[in-house]
Amino acid sequence: MPIYEYRCLKCENNFSLLQSLYPAENNAECPKCSSKDVKKVFSAFSFGAGSGNSVSPAPTTGFSGG
Repeated sequence: MPIYEYRCLKCENNFSLLQSLYPAENNAECPKCSSKDVKKVFSAFSFGAGSGNSVSPAPTTGFSGG
């Protein structure tokens, strides 16, 4: 399950929630003031993860495999 980041529009608190990938409804609630007036924000990780970047294996040099 992914971690989503939110910002409370009432008290401006930033917080993270572990939620299902496809939640039936947005049930996010600010842990500081209990407001449901929250907005999902992009984290550096979630923004970069969807950009098509991939990790390449380190190049192998000088190894003959045996």
